[in-house]
Amino acid sequence: MKKQAAYGNESISSLKGADRVRKRPAVIFGSDGIEGCEHSIFEILSNSIDEAREGYGSRIIVTRYEDQSVEVEDFGRGIPVDYNTKEQRFNWELLFCELYAGGKYNNDADESYEYSLGLNGLGLCSTQYASEYMDVDIRRDGIQYLLHFEKGENVGGLKKESYTKKDTGTRIRWKPDLEVFTDIQVPVEYFLDIIKRQAIVNDGVTFVFRNQVGNQFETTEFCYQNGIVDHVKEIAGEDALTSVQFWQTERKVRDRDDKDEYRTKINVACAFSNRTKAIEYYHNSSWNMAVHPIKRLETHLYIKLMRISNRPPNIIKMKARLPLPM
Repeated sequence: MKKQAAYGNESISSLKGADRVRKRPAVIFGSDGIEGCEHSIFEILSNSIDEAREGYGSRIIVTRYEDQSVEVEDFGRGIPVDYNTKEQRFNWELLFCELYAGGKYNNDADESYEYSLGLNGLGLCSTQYASEYMDVDIRRDGIQYLLHFEKGENVGGLKKESYTKKDTGTRIRWKPDLEVFTDIQVPVEYFLDIIKRQAIVNDGVTFVFRNQVGNQFETTEFCYQNGIVDHVKEIAGEDALTSVQFWQTERKVRDRDDKDEYRTKINVACAFSNRTKAIEYYHNSSWNMAVHPIKRLETHLYIKLMRISNRPPNIIKMKARLPLPM
């Protein structure tokens, strides 16, 4: 008979530091495979998107290197990483090395980051923990801040240099760790798809994707000045049966009578075509697609639904009666 291992008080342990992610990446990213790796990339990208949504920077550059490392650069205000007198710690320690630390917890009170992709203070730290290495370059307040991490641990502390140029922003390059994910070869198609989708729902923000091939970079640029309206025009084509129709509404709602109000915003664009059929839904930039033929008449319906709550979204039902040709 196999001897049973002892199970006593000393059998209980807790994961600490980077091991909280490195040993159980699926808890944060949903998978320890390629899907989880893709999720980690989007976590960094979403921070840059949130900054652009606040009106700081209108260009985001995403680079896929041949060694499977990734770089995301924005031209926003730059992540604040210096000493935080309120927390009695450096912000870089909180943001890159502590789960549930961030600057978006009070968005209901001061209306900053109203329609944010990231609210929970997990993505940046978790991706850093799950990386083989991460290099951070931040320009703000006339200072260039540099950070380097290896396998979840900081190496060398925070480096600060005077910066005389006028630009501000954040550049992060990292390599997902094969000790954490079973696969890190994220295909080009994933980048192109997710970047295009984000360009569609973030009006006027230019997204640049650079893919390294040998010593050169193949560059693809996406920008939809009028957001979902431009996208409906793009796929409906010049022979659409109608012009694009657009509606927008914004109001305060609450989940229960005893809960605080939060703002909800809905954008809808549609056109009719007898050649193309599609319905696309976005919630806080998350995209789902369904195709619904309506006899011989099809509709393009693009919904951008954004809210400022980390609670599960309410279900919004939309019903339409469409006259069909005889």
